[in-house]
Amino acid sequence: MVTTRRQSGAVPRQTAKAAASPPSSPGRGRGKSKSSSAKTTHYEFMGPPGALAIILGLPAVCYGLVFFCNEEACLRLDSLPTEFPDPPKNMPLFSVDACLVFLGWMAFCVAAHAALPGVIKQGTVLPDGSRLTYKLNGLAVLALTLAIAGVGVHTETLDLSWVHLNFLALLTAGVAFAFALSFALFFCSFGKKKMLAKGGNTGNHLYDFFIGRELNPRVKGFDLKVFCELTPGLIGWLLLDLGFAHAQFKRTGSISPAMALVCLFQGVYVLDALWFEPAILTTMDVTTDGFGFMLAFGDLVWVPFTYSLQARYILERGESLQTPTLLMIVAVKLLGYAIFRGSNGQKNLFRTDPEDKRVAHLKYLPTRRGTRLLIDGWWGIARHVNYLGDWLMAWAWCLPCGFNHVVPYFYVVYFGVLLFHRDLRDGEQCELKYGEDWKKYCAIVKYRLIPYVY
Repeated sequence: MVTTRRQSGAVPRQTAKAAASPPSSPGRGRGKSKSSSAKTTHYEFMGPPGALAIILGLPAVCYGLVFFCNEEACLRLDSLPTEFPDPPKNMPLFSVDACLVFLGWMAFCVAAHAALPGVIKQGTVLPDGSRLTYKLNGLAVLALTLAIAGVGVHTETLDLSWVHLNFLALLTAGVAFAFALSFALFFCSFGKKKMLAKGGNTGNHLYDFFIGRELNPRVKGFDLKVFCELTPGLIGWLLLDLGFAHAQFKRTGSISPAMALVCLFQGVYVLDALWFEPAILTTMDVTTDGFGFMLAFGDLVWVPFTYSLQARYILERGESLQTPTLLMIVAVKLLGYAIFRGSNGQKNLFRTDPEDKRVAHLKYLPTRRGTRLLIDGWWGIARHVNYLGDWLMAWAWCLPCGFNHVVPYFYVVYFGVLLFHRDLRDGEQCELKYGEDWKKYCAIVKYRLIPYVY
């Protein structure tokens, strides 16, 4: 459903099918092919009713996380509220300034992406045999953004703490923008020579609006999906974190260890995603899914406004942590990152250069498709061992919030459910793709996510 980029720091969409070279998969293109018009009948997310529930539910969750946990009150399991709470009194739900700031941020990201240099990479092979070219420079945009923010805060010409009191208004602006973009993407997908996503051409307008019809919407070569996947939402999330840290510094004259850990951990995550940005081109988000509400809202609203929850909580309600607790949290983060980066790096290297001495010794299962499935190294431990590392890092983000309230642990619960769904989805697609070879693979690599448990 909603994504957190987890291969490059990217979306948890990668399976253990570490082939020697990127497989041909439905990517994005403008050429006309059989997949451009063929109707699809397979529904995910429980079909149109599920799509409607998610379309309405995601914004409700974003607002609910603020309504149920803020400076005035925060949900506890031993004292559940009897009615839906009002928004915090010091946070307006809407403001023109917030709308202008959000639109200005999007415009800045587009301009920076266009002006700054970047690497040029080709995507996977499309059904019509072509491959799209992508300009990737998210790391440069991040560097420019942090430089401007740092100079602005140092010279007191920029008050990052503004994002705290205007958080709900910024959220409203983001929700409105995501819906507007999703409708524009949906209506434009009915143009001529549009390559449609395999799962987004069911003929049910509600479901197709949600899942995304067009595979690779572009405006004069500017790829909307890949841009939104890694630039405005990820960097915007880090800016929100830094804004909450700035607000804490203005209040107390210092940054607490808990705030520092959350900003550091999540900052490393964003940096990792942008450092390995080319890996996004082989994720399911890019190669298979259309660009509709699911990804637009996930990239531009869900990621920045729910993933920054821990930093906001620590600003509003955080408590001091003892040194042993802090060291334990750092250990969880390091373990998770080692598993996450080690497994993803091993897989990518095996795909791109299987003769490299670092992976040439690994055992693999040859398939009738001519690809190879890793059954050794990290990928002999579990089919989605990278997801395990990702989930451990999620715990490290939440643990600095202490244990007085349940709301700041929303991310680790949500992400665990997401990974479970991704595991099932990837397994279904791999079984269709590899047939009997996949059954042989599963008999060798028995555990899905957590060794000896699941």
